[in-house]
Amino acid sequence: MQEKNEKFINTLGEIIKEHRLLCNKSIYKISAESNIPKTTWRRIEQGCHKDILLTSLWKIAEGLEIKPETLIKELTDKLGNEFTLID
Repeated sequence: MQEKNEKFINTLGEIIKEHRLLCNKSIYKISAESNIPKTTWRRIEQGCHKDILLTSLWKIAEGLEIKPETLIKELTDKLGNEFTLID
């Protein structure tokens, strides 16, 4: 179960970082715009954040100027249809 959680969080962090770089925004700038601390943003991108609240995910998406469902869709695509967090 722990491995699945780590894969989930790491993949989400990679997607978020890709979008931030596409927006050409530094962590400092995007964290200020989205009201998420720089440390938290960095930890999310690095996959070090254990869990992300839905409200935080929504703020992240807004900071990246995308819809939250875009992050979820990309996460689903990267993890594959067979991926599950339930054992």
